[in-house]
Order: sequence, then C-alpha cells, then structure tokens
Amino acid sequence: MTERVEIEQRGRYADELAVGQVYLHRPGRTLTEADNVLFTTLTMNPQALHLDHAYAAAQPFGRPLVNSMLTLSTLVGLAVGQTTQGTLVAQLGLGEIAFPKPVFHGDTLYGRSEVTAIRESSSRPGQRIVTFAMTGENQHGDVVVRAQRTCLMWTAPAHAEAKAKAADAAGTGERA
Repeated sequence: MTERVEIEQRGRYADELAVGQVYLHRPGRTLTEADNVLFTTLTMNPQALHLDHAYAAAQPFGRPLVNSMLTLSTLVGLAVGQTTQGTLVAQLGLGEIAFPKPVFHGDTLYGRSEVTAIRESSSRPGQRIVTFAMTGENQHGDVVVRAQRTCLMWTAPAHAEAKAKAADAAGTGERA
C-alpha cells in the first residue's frame, strides 16, 4: 500500500522568488456586463459610464466601460494562485496604477507579474517584502492596466514553523 500524500495548492514562498522572474497568469478572465454591474453597485459607484448605456453611448468611447477597479481587482486575482496563495501575510500596497486603455464588456483580461524587488522584513523574521510589477492585457494584446503590488510574504521554513506552533497550541498535533 502506498502512503497517501496530500498536496495543497499554493503560490510561491518568498524564498522561492527571484528578482526578474515573470509569471504569466492563464487562463484569462472575460469580464461581462453582469460582472461590471454587480461590482459597480456592490462598491456604491454610481458612475453612469459603467451603468447607463444611453449615457455611455454619447461619451467618447460610445459604450459602457468596465469599472477600472474591477479591472485592477481581476488582475490581482489572476495572480494569486501562482504568486501569493497561502504564502501571503499581508498585502502592503498597490501603487503606480495606470489604465492606459479602456476595458469593455466581453473583453478578456490576461495578467503578468514580474518580481522587481525582494527584501527581508526588518520587523518580522522569516518574512520578506516582495514587489511585483503587474500588467494586464486584453485579448488583442493591448495593455489595459498596470500596477505595482507590494506584499509581505512568508519564507517556507518560517511558515512551516508558525503552522507547527499554531497546531501545537490548538492541541491538534498536526505538523506542517
């Protein structure tokens, strides 16, 4: 009988990352009108450019625009599985955000993350601050969003130690 092995899906630990690594986030995500209306109303954004077809038709792009915050959120979401799933301590910030071209209903967003900086946390041993340059493109290859994402991330040894301590404290005896 073979031993059962369980493998948990996760992103990368900070000690598995290197400056210059590039992650392509596939599959992409097609943004629908329903996505846009739901996100826009959930976030209390009454901007007519996102909700009112007649109003948007009279504006320069001639049709409703996908909420730029939905575009940004989707870009970050596309990256999580490959980069920070289960290895993130905290998202420290998003900066240098730009939306060079609009996104319309039916456009598909594809993501790319490049590791641009890694440094040890001065206050949290076993954790590192990692910066990603993120880019989102539509199905035509047009860049529609750029952002810098800075994260506090675990190293593998520190995370294993923290999980073991938490399991011991909980009395489960489970090991990482």
